[in-house]
Amino acid sequence: MSRVTAIISALVICIIVCLSWAVNHYRDNAITCDKKPSAKKNARELKLANAAITDMQMRQRDVAALDAKYTKELADAKAENDALRDDVAAGRRRLHIKAVCQSVREATTASGVDNAASPDWQTPLNGIISPSERG
Repeated sequence: MSRVTAIISALVICIIVCLSWAVNHYRDNAITCDKKPSAKKNARELKLANAAITDMQMRQRDVAALDAKYTKELADAKAENDALRDDVAAGRRRLHIKAVCQSVREATTASGVDNAASPDWQTPLNGIISPSERG
C-alpha cells in the first residue's frame, strides 16, 4: 500500500502545483489587462485626437485666408498711396490742404491782412513729402 499511497500523493502534489500555476497565470493576466488601456479607450482617444487635428487645420486655413486678405488690402492701399504721391509730385493731380491760420493778437497795431500767422501746412504734409524732398 505504500506504493499506491506514494503514487496518489505524487498525483495530488502534481495537481496542486498545476492548479497553483494556473491561478498564478490567470492572476498575472488580470493584472496586466487592468494596466493596459482597452481598445475602446484607445479608439475614443484616437477619435478625439483626429477631431482636434482637423479643427486645428481648419483654423489654420481660416487664419491663412484672413492673413492673405489683409496683406492684399494693405499692399493695395500702399500702392494707391504711392500712386497718388507720384501723381502729386508729377503734377497730374492737385493736393488740397486744409490749413488753419492762427491769429496773432497785437494790441498796438491796426488790423489788416498781415496780422494773421502763416498757415501750418507742413504738419499735414509730413507723411506725404518724402525725406529727400524736404531738404
